[in-house]
Amino acid sequence: MNTLLNSPQLKSPQMISRLLPLAVVCLLFNALHATPIRAAKPGQPVVARVEMQFAKEDQVVDVIAKGDLLTVVEDRGEDYVIVTHDGTRGAVDKVNAVELAESTGIYSELIEENPDEGRYHTLRASAWWALGEQEKAMADFNEAIEKGYEEAHAYSSRGLFHAARGEHEKAIKDYERALELDPEDITPIINRAAVRMAQRKFDAAIADYTEALEVREGNAGLLRQRALAYKSAGQMEKAIEDYDAIVDDNPEDVAAVMGRGYIRFQQHNYAAAAADFSAALELNEKDPVAWNNRGYNRYQLGKAKDALADYDRAIELAPEYALAHQNRAWLLATTEDESLRDPDAAVEAAKKACELNGYGNVSDLSALAAALAAQGEFKEAVGWQEKVVESAPEDAKTFASKILDRYRAGKPYIADPIAAEKTEQQAAEAAAKKKADKENAAAKKEAAKRLSEQAEKEAKASGLEKAE
Repeated sequence: MNTLLNSPQLKSPQMISRLLPLAVVCLLFNALHATPIRAAKPGQPVVARVEMQFAKEDQVVDVIAKGDLLTVVEDRGEDYVIVTHDGTRGAVDKVNAVELAESTGIYSELIEENPDEGRYHTLRASAWWALGEQEKAMADFNEAIEKGYEEAHAYSSRGLFHAARGEHEKAIKDYERALELDPEDITPIINRAAVRMAQRKFDAAIADYTEALEVREGNAGLLRQRALAYKSAGQMEKAIEDYDAIVDDNPEDVAAVMGRGYIRFQQHNYAAAAADFSAALELNEKDPVAWNNRGYNRYQLGKAKDALADYDRAIELAPEYALAHQNRAWLLATTEDESLRDPDAAVEAAKKACELNGYGNVSDLSALAAALAAQGEFKEAVGWQEKVVESAPEDAKTFASKILDRYRAGKPYIADPIAAEKTEQQAAEAAAKKKADKENAAAKKEAAKRLSEQAEKEAKASGLEKAE
């Protein structure tokens, strides 16, 4: 699930909010050059170890305070190109910026220097969280709020931490407090929706995403999240409407095209699903998932040859793609097209899928059993299908058991074993009836013949001739 994070508003009274060309950073304090330097990746936050000034043509244009969060734009070796919270762009030496997980000491110093300033507790909380120290992070957030730091982002951020710990009601309480403090910020609404998705309260999540969309009308990210909520709630057409809105606005949004295709597959609208995955491939022909998904829907449409080609392409692009190997195994083992059926290759593909998933995926094991049955190796097929029955979820155990019965009877996999069993029973009953009718007719004929012979004997004994 995608959650929109809410970062603290790191404003300093010394910070000048303006966009500037790349500037040179002048140090106000000496840095500890002996400290090992780790490189942050673009997009990652780093923390200012010291106060710094942005200068242009010998004139100070902006100031970075110690402890300010900076976003890395580019790693240039000795320094980072960074952007401040307010959008100022510049360069800082790596020695003067540390990764978030390494910044607890910086914030501890700031807390000692400013004991009544709750904001630094929220910043150190983020650093503790980055280190995996959840309890210390929560303690800092709580202390910040106890010190009277009544900022919306403090509650919103603590709500994120509660949500990550599975403390859903506490998270919602914090998000709602954040909304009271700053009704104009819809981020807590979006994050509350994510919690409600985790709680499986899909209608409530839909309502939250809808409220957020009233502010950010047409936002693709929110439409995508609401589509997922609609899908989870079983409102498939509503989900498709949201994906349609995204694609209408941006036909190259491949994620929306793929998402819509998956819902159409779930609706058994295989032709429309295959069309969506074809459209996705036009946008990104290197996507193995799109190849696999189109292949599966083509197979449902009876296009086994095209489906096999799609699976092969998916595997060519991603040789470790277990699901593509599994789907390929099913096709080769069960297709009605005898020119494509290849039990030996099916067993090989199924074993590859099993190996990739450590023989822990029940669908892989089911495919292996089906492939072995197609190969005529029913004893092995029974062994693997028994494992399938053991591992299958409750709503699939009946089906798995019916397939196991077929393998024990020396019969291959079939998609509808109950219907097949009924058909086979009806055929057996019809054959038995036909045999019985034939035997009855023969018995009647034999009885009639005997009666005729007996009557003839009796007539001769009485001196009468049989009438012709």
